[in-house]
Amino acid sequence: MAVYSINDLEKLSGIKAHTLRIWEQRYGLIVPKRTPTNIRYYDDDDLKFVLNVALLNRNGYRISKIAQMSKPEIAEKVAAVSDLSFEGDAQLDALALAMIEMDEYKFERILSANIHQVGFERTMLEVVYPFLEKLSLLWLTGSINPVQENFISNLIRQKLIAAIDKLPLPTGSQVKKFVLFLPEGERQELSLLFMHYLVKNRKHHVVYLGQDISPADLHDAERIAKPDYVFTMITESFGQEPAQRYVNKLCNIFPNARVLLTGYQVMAQSVHPPANAIILQSLDQTLYFLETLHRTEQLNPAP
Repeated sequence: MAVYSINDLEKLSGIKAHTLRIWEQRYGLIVPKRTPTNIRYYDDDDLKFVLNVALLNRNGYRISKIAQMSKPEIAEKVAAVSDLSFEGDAQLDALALAMIEMDEYKFERILSANIHQVGFERTMLEVVYPFLEKLSLLWLTGSINPVQENFISNLIRQKLIAAIDKLPLPTGSQVKKFVLFLPEGERQELSLLFMHYLVKNRKHHVVYLGQDISPADLHDAERIAKPDYVFTMITESFGQEPAQRYVNKLCNIFPNARVLLTGYQVMAQSVHPPANAIILQSLDQTLYFLETLHRTEQLNPAP
């Protein structure tokens, strides 16, 4: 059984610890357990209950009314709310609950509704990415366990792969070729898969190499694929060598390609891009680059 502090509940539910204490004192809504040494704690059932209460509260239910409901009534109201379209923090609450309960049905219902309404790309940008940012915080603070994190990450991975597979293979002389990879030791696969989707959706060809790609592998990729663009990420986990040295090596391996670089260490180590490299400092900048490239190719197709 997992054990949570009131600060864990705050991080997971978005409800301030001070507010949770008021709800406890005023309504007896959630009463903590106590260790033999009188330290307050909460268990999995408490966490699920708080997430349900937060979901109802964000969808217009007053806390005084929620406090009068039984747990079965709360569960019934949550199920009804979940069948409706809700936005913002309420969606993050629902995704967090799906993760905590390892409930694939809840996850599927939320994402499918969003994809139907606004499309896959906007769902990723407006729902999934904010959730992944919250997930990173929860992982770093130890508020979730690896099983829950792996469960939800693999569901998102499946969605990305399915969306990529649905896109037609691009054809035509104006199509550019992108090699996408992660260096040895990097684990940002969801971000790399989303880049795959973004590039292919803009009608460019992707050679997806995946994770743990060595310099020797990249030499082979350059010789065989002869890409126009190479994209990679250098994040906190990259510790093979200084980022600048790796970037210089990468640009030498692909002298005839434009190397696109992003990730925390690229900025933190103040990497100076060689002549054939571009640093993309954010997801917004990456999207802008791809849109500019896409419009340029539409206006000036190759003969």
